[in-house]
Amino acid sequence: MGGSDGVGGSDGVGGSDGVSLSSVFDRRVRTSPRAPAVRDVGGEPVSWGELGDRVTALAADLAARGVRPATVVSWQLPTSVEAIVLLLALCRLGATQNPLLPVYGDRELDFILRQARPALLIVDGADPARTAAARRVAAAVARDGAPIDVLAWGKDSPARGGPLAPPTGVAGRWYFYTSGTTSVPKGVVHADRAVLAAGRTLVERLGLRPDDRYGAVFPLCHVGGPAWQVAAMLVGFETLCVARFTDEAISALQDFDVTIAGAGPPFFLAYLAAQRALPAGRRLFPSVRAFPGGGTGRPPDLDARMVAAFGAGIVPTYGLTEAPIVCMGRLGDSPAQRATTEGIAAPTARLRVTAADGGAAPAGSDGEIQLRGDHLMLGYLDPELTAAAMTPDGWLRTGDLGRLDAAGYLTVTGRIKDVIIRNMENVSAVEVEQVLATHPGVTDVSVIGLPDGRTGERVCAVIVPAAADAPPSLADLTGWCARAGLMKQKWPEQVELVDELPRNPVGKVAKAQLRERYLPGADTAAAAPR
Repeated sequence: MGGSDGVGGSDGVGGSDGVSLSSVFDRRVRTSPRAPAVRDVGGEPVSWGELGDRVTALAADLAARGVRPATVVSWQLPTSVEAIVLLLALCRLGATQNPLLPVYGDRELDFILRQARPALLIVDGADPARTAAARRVAAAVARDGAPIDVLAWGKDSPARGGPLAPPTGVAGRWYFYTSGTTSVPKGVVHADRAVLAAGRTLVERLGLRPDDRYGAVFPLCHVGGPAWQVAAMLVGFETLCVARFTDEAISALQDFDVTIAGAGPPFFLAYLAAQRALPAGRRLFPSVRAFPGGGTGRPPDLDARMVAAFGAGIVPTYGLTEAPIVCMGRLGDSPAQRATTEGIAAPTARLRVTAADGGAAPAGSDGEIQLRGDHLMLGYLDPELTAAAMTPDGWLRTGDLGRLDAAGYLTVTGRIKDVIIRNMENVSAVEVEQVLATHPGVTDVSVIGLPDGRTGERVCAVIVPAAADAPPSLADLTGWCARAGLMKQKWPEQVELVDELPRNPVGKVAKAQLRERYLPGADTAAAAPR
């Protein structure tokens, strides 16, 4: 295990069975027209037949606006029935869609629009401030290239607008952006093949059934969102769309009688808190049978706590924007496997672990996790990034450290890259440092991730203040990040003051020393409001 051939299913590097996401949807509409497909929190269920009619109507409207096969359409909408209709309509038209996380600010949007070059940007018309900001950014980007039509969803007619720019750029059905493993997000190009492979993995590992009820608490515009829609279309279960994860959302999941509840440690901890608040003997989710979710660094006792509270355990997943749900546990896994591993390779994925010299790491030894198979991206929008990320024999270098046991179960042990994983989203320490370094009250800065029982890791800024007697406060620094357009989940949550940063002989900041110094419990920690 862990050798050059890797472990897992078929190779599938370049092959495809010719099935599209749209064809899977059309088959489900024909098979189950009256069965419930999806609903919003507080809304009525929409059947598969009704969903098909709405997709057909919207596809016609978008075609009238000029959306064609390979037209790049960026969209930034909360998880909702309408967002699913849009996703499926764009699939029906063969457009290249670029889902954007709602938390992306002006800074990320500007970069993405300049690289992806969409002809159409769709934003939430219910948020006038965000719509105005999106129009402003799109206009600035368009001054350096082709115009970008902006549609305020729910306000503007999808069928009316100026002529769209012709399709350009890299072939592919999807442009997903990473949440920050470098100073800027990486544009990842996927075909339907990867999304379908991820969805099939969910069906196989969870034994999904038509009578399941899935709570979509993770953003639809995240790479895992379309994968869950594929699973729903393959099996025919109903989805509850959760636009914002709040106490009210947990109540809605309870009313929905959810059977599959995701999507990672922050959500699981919230479910446990809600369960503790109930009277003795009352179950929050009486019908739940699995808690699938990713996010390394989960507390080792979390699965046991979930089983004790709900009678169902965690089914761990591992993946990247570049290769979604490439590894996943199974319902029958042992408590130790659920607690400490991320499962085994998906049916059409392969994993290997390599030593520092590029050779195979022995079973049980740490090395870099590398991937290939149907889940793998076509490449990055930046070809230089693609060349750097792929090995000569076609494996993706993940930058993650881990080990494979003799049975093929993967344990993630660390990261090569300087990345903070907060609420299962990557935060680039370099990007946050670049923003904070421009603050007039900051002479030097280093950003590190510290363990956090709620979010996995929190962002800690260690700064050398320009004036020791008047250092910037945490509120000063988060306000500065907001004005710089940095998305909120990247803002520092803790600030520490030092006279100078520790550095190694070549001048690099000794971040390991800083992490040891500021582990949880330090008296100087100041928690940011959230």
